Amino acid sequence: MAEITASLVKELRDKTGAGMMDCKKALSETSGDMEAAVDWLRKKGLAAAAKKSGRVAAEGLVAVATKGGIGAVIELNAETDFVARNADFQSAASTLAELALAGNGDVEALKQTVYPGTSGTVSDKLTNLIATVGENMNLRRAARLEVSAGVVASYMHSSLAPGLGKIGVLVALESTGDAGKLADLGKQIAMHIAAARPDAVDITDVDPANLEREKAILTEQAATSGKPAEIIAKMVEGRVRKYYEEVVLLEQTYVIDGETKVRKIVEAAAKEVGAPIKLTGFVRMALGEGVEKEQSDFAAEVAAAAGTKA
Repeated sequence: MAEITASLVKELRDKTGAGMMDCKKALSETSGDMEAAVDWLRKKGLAAAAKKSGRVAAEGLVAVATKGGIGAVIELNAETDFVARNADFQSAASTLAELALAGNGDVEALKQTVYPGTSGTVSDKLTNLIATVGENMNLRRAARLEVSAGVVASYMHSSLAPGLGKIGVLVALESTGDAGKLADLGKQIAMHIAAARPDAVDITDVDPANLEREKAILTEQAATSGKPAEIIAKMVEGRVRKYYEEVVLLEQTYVIDGETKVRKIVEAAAKEVGAPIKLTGFVRMALGEGVEKEQSDFAAEVAAAAGTKA
């Protein structure tokens, strides 16, 4: 059995908001398995449904670029937020997003692309930039969307400069309608995505494993009510619909008006643009998600340097 450390208990508490003792018991009951402990707490009604989201810790920039029916977004990491304000770093991030437009969304392929104005690759450019700026850097992710007809719109939240910031979103709208109006709609939906953080475009796109996990949790929660099996089945069905409204973009309530489903917003906009609209995809890239920065204990560092215990 894994050792249930204080840091493990704290991590579970940060993920779920449950009490320390409940978190400790959950980890003990699940042999220290973090995801299983989250499920255990939820089954007991001690934690809210939480999306899987890494703790934002890495510094650097997210950069977006669009051109008609193509859009790309990249994440370029550095060690400190200070570097994100460096002109050379910002220029590199913008250039990488532009280069990604011509790629296929594969970050490793992007690293081997020739960097404009040099005879070297993107990786070579970053190596040189590391030497110039004095911090380690990493081109961590890249994604690309394309439509045959229509637009790929973008939105940058917490923007430091045009196309550069902390959360970048792309939205692909397929339509033969008015491009300007499509772009306006796309930006509004991208703003919604930045805030609402959906996982899938449509119900059919939901990860089956995530859905089955959710159903198992909901079924066990409903079973504690003591109601007949057919009533429990209806309760679970209703809660699954609620789950879809939380994670599926087209089923979410549009944050801009607070009452209409995104699906209805897209359908209504078709009349405005003069042709049917299909929302074919989106990308939401938040700086540092899934990467946890090492936390240093300054007092302990000083004590260690002095040869004493903190």
